Amino acid sequence: MAHHKSAKKRIKQDEVKTLQNKYYAKTMRNAVKKLRLETDKEAAAVALPTVVSMIDKLAKKNVIHPNKAANLKSSLALHISKI
Repeated sequence: MAHHKSAKKRIKQDEVKTLQNKYYAKTMRNAVKKLRLETDKEAAAVALPTVVSMIDKLAKKNVIHPNKAANLKSSLALHISKI
């Protein structure tokens, strides 16, 4: 266990950040899933920029790896073009 006040504070901050990161990652995964299940091409094309924006923000904050973000965006764009 931490002995210094600053170490205790850092542990608390890490717990809060972990919860926030999990929330945003889960929200992104749900949005990706919803987009993949979309059958209407126009609706999917409208939703794509918001999902891509979500993915980019998470990659920028290191919640997900930048390569994973690139792979997700690429696969979503391919999926929409095939609908």
